[in-house]
Amino acid sequence: MTSQPKQQTNSNAKVIGRLMLVVVGMFGFGFVMVPIYDIFCEVTGLNGKTSGKRLTEVLEVDTNREVVVEFVATLNEEMPWEFRPAVDKVTVNPGQPTRITYVAKNVTNKDIIGQAVPSVAPGKAATYFQKTECFCFTEQKLEAGEEKEMPVIFVVDPDLPDDVTQLALSYTFFIKPTEASKTASLAHN
Repeated sequence: MTSQPKQQTNSNAKVIGRLMLVVVGMFGFGFVMVPIYDIFCEVTGLNGKTSGKRLTEVLEVDTNREVVVEFVATLNEEMPWEFRPAVDKVTVNPGQPTRITYVAKNVTNKDIIGQAVPSVAPGKAATYFQKTECFCFTEQKLEAGEEKEMPVIFVVDPDLPDDVTQLALSYTFFIKPTEASKTASLAHN
């Protein structure tokens, strides 16, 4: 009679061991998904992610063609800033370097560090949109109540497919993860 409970105990231990392996595997999978997704989006242009490469060559300006670039600004729900483009859109010739600015304001009484994540739509245009200067390359710190103009210099590659005549550059500002817990209560005040 003692062999059956012992077999049951061994069987339970095997099931628990397998379940623990599954839990550890799922936890690890969750950690690697974000970098894998980012790499996949950069390679394919999916979700409008730009490559983050800086333009190193001078492109010939195509004066026979115009592309409208619209600018969008959004904030993560935990980010207690105001954020907007200085202009809604510009018309550019492919190959022509263009400078625009976004404006951010910290409306709290605490210093906050944020990071902007860019996106270009349509997704197939992302690889043809190159930023040479961008506030999104580094974290941005705004003192309590500070307002700051943040420049973006970009070039639309002349090899942009002819059927793309309009694109949108969008930024979403996120609060720095270590700052999020400090300012969570500020967003609700």
